[in-house]
Amino acid sequence: MIIAKWNGKTIAESPRTIYLENNHYFPEKDVYLEFLVDSTHTSTCPWKGLAHYYDIVVDGKINKNAAFHYPQPSDAAKQIKGYIAFWKGVEVHE
Repeated sequence: MIIAKWNGKTIAESPRTIYLENNHYFPEKDVYLEFLVDSTHTSTCPWKGLAHYYDIVVDGKINKNAAFHYPQPSDAAKQIKGYIAFWKGVEVHE
């Protein structure tokens, strides 16, 4: 089981992440979406496409743009559609 934690709370756990470019991408259904708030931030990856971000909110603390996903990934990255990854201090481990 791969677990993502921030500010002492488990925000995702899954036995089936996709590991890509040093990130575990969690199936959306295995992410506790109540901790995620849509952000307006986006970025572009040359081969994956346009990334959209979420802020993570736990017990009143906010980790801005700390979760990301690719709603319409390129054909080369189509396997991560419907998956969410974390960074910016989110601990991800087995």
